[in-house]
Amino acid sequence: MSLNVSGEGAPLILAAELPPELHRRYTDLRTQHFPPERNYLEAHVTLFHAIPAQCEEEVRRYLARLAGEVAPVSGQVEDLMALGGGTAIRLASPDLLALRDEIAEHFRGMLTAQDQHRPRLHVTIQNKVTSKVAKALQAELSGTIEPRAFHFPGLALHAYRGGPWEFLRRFAFRGK
Repeated sequence: MSLNVSGEGAPLILAAELPPELHRRYTDLRTQHFPPERNYLEAHVTLFHAIPAQCEEEVRRYLARLAGEVAPVSGQVEDLMALGGGTAIRLASPDLLALRDEIAEHFRGMLTAQDQHRPRLHVTIQNKVTSKVAKALQAELSGTIEPRAFHFPGLALHAYRGGPWEFLRRFAFRGK
């Protein structure tokens, strides 16, 4: 599938938002360790990489309704995660994955092959480096990522434009 990344045809990215403290900490790690020429983004947890642009209005309506019914979703920081040519923070959240499954089911038939599969929840802090550089960072950070519980406060919708993402809308979890 060829992705149009300009104009109105830009694919949509859906990410789970991190609580402010984790967002700041992991964005700082990205700033320190992500190759600067490729670091366009702050810390995020990607749920869908390329929802078709023509679904935007339906996505907005669906997520607004869904977020109004869902309370902040529990998550857990686990540990470091090797990405081959990078490093990430592994997260766990059966509730977020269940919510993602619900969204995927709603948009079944419209999703790319990549988005038809459940993601491994993580925050990338380094990518597109050599395996040696990635392993060195993992050794440096070993023991500094402590398991802890947190809550995802909502979802964020972006348009992919080939580099920086264009923020479109936040969907705060407001349910009971």
